[in-house]
Amino acid sequence: MDLFDAPDTLQPIPIDDGELAFLPQLPLPTSNADILQRLLDEIAWKEETIFVWGKEQKQPRLSAWYGEAAYTYSGRLFRPLPLTPLLRELQDSVERVTGRRFNSVLLNCYRNERDSVGMHSDDEPELGPAPAIASLTFGATRTFILKHKTLPKTLKLDLTGGSLLLMAGALQRHWKHGINKETKPRGVRVNLTFRLIA
Repeated sequence: MDLFDAPDTLQPIPIDDGELAFLPQLPLPTSNADILQRLLDEIAWKEETIFVWGKEQKQPRLSAWYGEAAYTYSGRLFRPLPLTPLLRELQDSVERVTGRRFNSVLLNCYRNERDSVGMHSDDEPELGPAPAIASLTFGATRTFILKHKTLPKTLKLDLTGGSLLLMAGALQRHWKHGINKETKPRGVRVNLTFRLIA
């Protein structure tokens, strides 16, 4: 399948037990590099401590939570900062392309190849039973891994700078996703996941 057939339209990616669609370049008013630099400069990045298997540990990445609602994951309550003008602009672009409404965004900054996010599902109650989550990437390409929870199925996608991945339907119920540490040098990557918090 060629994901680049229709450059301005989300292209469905065949997947069992969920919905997945990809756009290689979100239409934006300025360059990917400019947006990446603004995100690095303007966002209030933190190295959060979370609870994993009952133990406190630092996340292997920087993160920030912006929008209209608080959000709980990994045993922590995150209170939002108000959307910046840039985040509002990016959210508007994502909503136009996806036809979905969002009110909050989790940002993750992968500083290099050693930063990662473990396999997980975005299935917190405040997201609802079939959440739509739009994942927007700037900076270095990293491999996004999806693993089915009950079937021996794995899907790997290279998420490039400017790309948009939409996860929806029953995907979070049936699949986990994550980004592994790598040994090959990687530059900085910022990922924004837009969500609707009920």
